[in-house]
Amino acid sequence: MPDIARRRFSQALLLATSGMVPFAAAWAAVRERGGGAQDVRRHGARGDGTHDDTRAFQAAIDALPADGGTVSVPSGDYLIDPVVGVKLRSRMHLAMAPGVRLLAKPNAAERAYVLNAHRVSDVEISGGRIIGEREAHKGTTGEWGHGVMIRGSERVTVRDLHVSHCWGDGISIGGAKVAAGTIVPSRDVVIERVQSVGNRRQGLTIGRSRGVRVYDCEFNDTAGTLPACGIDVEPDAGDIAQDILIERCVVRGNRGAGVQLYKRVTDATVRDCLIEGNRGHGVLALGANDCTIEGNRIRRNGLGGVGVRPGTREVTLARNEFADNGPSPGRAKDGTPRRGKRHVSIAESAVAIHVNADNRYLD
Repeated sequence: MPDIARRRFSQALLLATSGMVPFAAAWAAVRERGGGAQDVRRHGARGDGTHDDTRAFQAAIDALPADGGTVSVPSGDYLIDPVVGVKLRSRMHLAMAPGVRLLAKPNAAERAYVLNAHRVSDVEISGGRIIGEREAHKGTTGEWGHGVMIRGSERVTVRDLHVSHCWGDGISIGGAKVAAGTIVPSRDVVIERVQSVGNRRQGLTIGRSRGVRVYDCEFNDTAGTLPACGIDVEPDAGDIAQDILIERCVVRGNRGAGVQLYKRVTDATVRDCLIEGNRGHGVLALGANDCTIEGNRIRRNGLGGVGVRPGTREVTLARNEFADNGPSPGRAKDGTPRRGKRHVSIAESAVAIHVNADNRYLD
């Protein structure tokens, strides 16, 4: 085990045995890599915002030794062609300085990704900003112009990143098709201290995956094409999303639902989040199983606080605080808008939905 991995494992073990965090959560952050080091500037990146630096980034990544290492990105504006994309490799850390901006080059492609982690493992992305090209996009079709694409990968961490104005999702996590149509899900993915703002389709998509952790993030102001959620947990047909934790996040001002749990989702928890001002539901569950929604502040969401739709089973709502959810029924005599009180709505065909007595309704 490389020295850096050994140190991280020791720190994780210390936290776990001290009772500060669950061992599984601590272990999830361990990413192994070697001690190699490359700087994108040494490979020709200019960081002037006008020269295409895509090839320089790729050259720096490809120059890492077999056991991997760190690719450093000094402060600057780097123009990246998402049609080509920066393809990450296993056992690497893309370490961006606080002043880094990756600027997506305008294109007409339906599918294009600034950073692409496809069938890799032990990858970390940290720091900087990704700014998409939705305002300058040259086409009108497609919805897959993502800032970060993670497909069929294991042990991936994205942290301390700001991603905005993408034609599709800020970040998308899902599976990859391999030989004979087999689906390889992503596993052990951590999204931490990320801000995903003003993207067109989703702030974050969690598709075919196992063990995704989303901590201390913000997913705001998604709008442009449906579903337009802050976070959409929605695996494509052929596989599931399982063991999903969304904790201590802010999900605000999205055109669709704040958090959507949509079909083939099992064992998902939304905990201790602020979910407010979304045009759809604060949390919408449709066809999801074995989910927990607890300790959240859910307020001022247009269609209601929590919506539980047909096909959903075994959902528990506990310790949530609800206020001002639901469509306004009109105006009061003094002309001020009335607030709705549609905090929790449950379809008759939903099964085993538990709304605990410790939920609070402030209006």
